[in-house]
Amino acid sequence: MKKKWIIILGIVIIVIFAIGLKFYMDEKRLNEEMMNVIYSDEAKEAFDKDLKGMDSKAFTEEGKVHSYEIVRESIRRNPMGGINVELVINNDSEMGIEYTMDKFNGQLRCGGASISEKLAKLLGIWK
Repeated sequence: MKKKWIIILGIVIIVIFAIGLKFYMDEKRLNEEMMNVIYSDEAKEAFDKDLKGMDSKAFTEEGKVHSYEIVRESIRRNPMGGINVELVINNDSEMGIEYTMDKFNGQLRCGGASISEKLAKLLGIWK
């Protein structure tokens, strides 16, 4: 009787371990997919288009936005769908913008955005 319970306990432990491993592998695959999306050419086009919408001379000498960098640690799944990502503008950690990236009509686009106060003032969005 005791041997039977040990076998059942062993099977239960193996099943729990297998389920945990499955969740871990699914999360890892999802994170890799999100990284691939955010670092894709399509995402770069979406970022450039949105930033040029805020600063028509962006990425030129006359513009206020000269560069941006993706904050790798900020990439995460949005519970409402899409991917959240933060960009640092002009290598200034106080000038950031956080986007919710999503597919609209088959194209990757910047959805909702949260702009830092310093960046909003630079762009003339907030005085």
